[in-house]
Amino acid sequence: MSNDTKWIVGTAVVLTGLLSAQIAGVNARVDDLRADLTAQLTTQIGAVNARIDRIETRLDGLDERLRNVGIALGRVDQRLLTIERVVLPAPEQQGG
Repeated sequence: MSNDTKWIVGTAVVLTGLLSAQIAGVNARVDDLRADLTAQLTTQIGAVNARIDRIETRLDGLDERLRNVGIALGRVDQRLLTIERVVLPAPEQQGG
């Protein structure tokens, strides 16, 4: 093997080693970035889920309140019908 060939092979081996080290460093940085983004997304998703839970709780409360209003309006409607029957004459009594 000539000196030129030895230099070329040696240079290729050194460059391969340097590139491998650089690629390993980039891979480590990508892994760190992935871990950071995953942690941030997990935190944000947790915050969104907590807000959704609070909204659901409020909606459940509103449902209950609306149900109570509906019941109260039904009672008022019944009372009005009773008052109308007692106070207002029947249609056949009005004409005669």
